[in-house]
Amino acid sequence: MDYLVDGNHTAVTGFILFGLTEDPTLRVVLFMVSLCIYLVTISGNLSTIILIRISSQLHRPMYFFLSHLALADIGLSSSVTPNMLINFLVETNTISYLGCGIQHGSAAFFGTVEFFLLAAMAYDLFVAICNPLPYSTKMSTQVCDQLFSVAYVDVELSCSDVSIPAVVPSFSAGSIITVTLFIIVASYIYILIIILKMPSTQGRHKAFSTCTSQITAVTLYYGTVTFIYVMPKSSYSTDQNKVVSEFYMVVIPMLKPLIYSLRNNEIKAALRRQLGRKIFS
Repeated sequence: MDYLVDGNHTAVTGFILFGLTEDPTLRVVLFMVSLCIYLVTISGNLSTIILIRISSQLHRPMYFFLSHLALADIGLSSSVTPNMLINFLVETNTISYLGCGIQHGSAAFFGTVEFFLLAAMAYDLFVAICNPLPYSTKMSTQVCDQLFSVAYVDVELSCSDVSIPAVVPSFSAGSIITVTLFIIVASYIYILIIILKMPSTQGRHKAFSTCTSQITAVTLYYGTVTFIYVMPKSSYSTDQNKVVSEFYMVVIPMLKPLIYSLRNNEIKAALRRQLGRKIFS
């Protein structure tokens, strides 16, 4: 830490960061790999947002949630990756107190928004498969706006006061993870029960293919978060925690657009239509 002493008071002005490695060659390699991952993350998630906005076939609640999820992925990755890239190229890795606060706050904000959005997407899929007839009423524009409000406003309140004891935000984060995971698990259990009762094999296959991408994204996201925040600290090393944290905040935001685009037939069809219009226009 860098200190500024004023009388009997010591103020923290910055922090020294321990990087992934001290090897200069390996740092250059990690810089190139991380830069490529970041560029793919930004381009992939921006493409998802643009495709959903311009394709009328995708103007449904699930895809609006997905576009906001892509935006949150951009924010989550951007909260740490640019500073990490800079630190790969400098001798001393430091960050100011203000910069650390901004980075921590933005990562907490966008990370928690993702929990709510994944829960909202699970609920939306539950309504679409288990209650298809009243779907338009249960997932109206007003309902979606309310879900978006919960996702953004509640997270902002939970991250707003940094002066409260550390146990309070930890309890808040744990509560958010628990509640959203319960909603997701309960939704998918009911979805699985309904799918298994479907008489048509084709209908079951279509329903399963719709669920696969979301289940994969949820498993990746909650799996790494569980490792970081739930597993006992004594069961893994600091280096392992660094690698898992980088995977959670850098790699997963890159993978999500690939997961949703490769496993979702509607997104692939919309992409083909847009590419066909560009080619033949």
